[in-house]
Amino acid sequence: MNLLLVEPNFPIAPKSKNHKNFLPIGLLKLYDYYKNVGYNPKLVRGNKSKKEIGNRFKPIQIMITSLFTYWSKYVKDSVQHYKNLFPDAKVIVGGIYASLMPRHCLEYTGCDEVYIGIHEEAEDYACKNQLRYKMLDNPHPIDFQIIHASRGCSRKCRFCGTWKIEPRATYKRSINDEICSKKLIFYDNNLLENPFIEDILNAIIQEREKRNFIICESQSGFDGRILLNKPHLARLLKKAGFANPRIAWDWGHADHKKIRKQLDILEKAVYRSKEIYVFMLYNWNLSFKEMEKKRIKCWEWRVQIADCRYRPLDQTFDNYDFKKLQTNKDYFIHNNWTDKEVKQFRKNVRRHNICIRQSKSFYSRSLEKQWVSKAVARQCEGLSEHEVLKIVSDAWFPGQITPPKESL
Repeated sequence: MNLLLVEPNFPIAPKSKNHKNFLPIGLLKLYDYYKNVGYNPKLVRGNKSKKEIGNRFKPIQIMITSLFTYWSKYVKDSVQHYKNLFPDAKVIVGGIYASLMPRHCLEYTGCDEVYIGIHEEAEDYACKNQLRYKMLDNPHPIDFQIIHASRGCSRKCRFCGTWKIEPRATYKRSINDEICSKKLIFYDNNLLENPFIEDILNAIIQEREKRNFIICESQSGFDGRILLNKPHLARLLKKAGFANPRIAWDWGHADHKKIRKQLDILEKAVYRSKEIYVFMLYNWNLSFKEMEKKRIKCWEWRVQIADCRYRPLDQTFDNYDFKKLQTNKDYFIHNNWTDKEVKQFRKNVRRHNICIRQSKSFYSRSLEKQWVSKAVARQCEGLSEHEVLKIVSDAWFPGQITPPKESL
């Protein structure tokens, strides 16, 4: 029984195809599960020809994954391509877009069936068996392992679809038997919410002592509200090798004291401020000016920003292009924002982060592009902003609100 598993041609750069953010982990779990129950699965990425798949391979079922709703057109392209290639096969679409917008997915893509939510059998099998990451080695080897220590999240943030896709929270007591790599990427939406998190962290700490070197990362960051109630978790996270800790600052500038307390907990656990990130949602309810005030606070704290451009959960297109002037016909622009403000904030965050990483008091494109020497930058150390501008005319200072040029 041949089964074809498909990742559509999502607009992911080739170097990121096997990146920790975009690995088709769901398809890998399906592959191993169906292999175990007697199917002959084949996993492909993109719209392949019969020759590329294998002329003798005729699937009875094709399972196509989906990611963001605004990448729906790539799912449709794959559905139509494989329906034409294998007209007798049943085509099923699952994943994020399919789960959030099942009716739209069914009608728009023309698939035969939509699978909503998590494939419980495949998930259960993956919890007990190591996945075959080597299937995706080419063109870039995979040097990490993805783990779910939990599913779901008790927070029901309006801008997040997790609680809709994974309405039932489940927690693992242990991940010991799953560890097969020295780099662990946790895909949990709220890792610290797991009631067994201390046991899990202590087990990783023991593994680090045995193997000498394990690095962990939580893609969705850490719930700072939990850290406030259980500050000792920060030290366990540090001992367990969690790098680049992230917390979220979703609401207004008035919450800065709460965020500062969360950062204090991480810094007391011996995380350097420059390796800490603060998630910030922009192009949303908070205005550009409010977001800039928050960014400047992060500059005062010397922490980096992980900026997240908001798209509605039912947005089915996104043609954002930072090089062009655009409108809502191209991508979602919130009523509180303009196209230029969206792009200016992203630009400000990028320059802000460069200054944090390099411990610089200002950013300069001419210095970044090495149009002027590093010796010039050294001349500016300790000088006032006015004096710096005399030497580096395009210097930008992160501690200032910087609106788009037309607003100056």
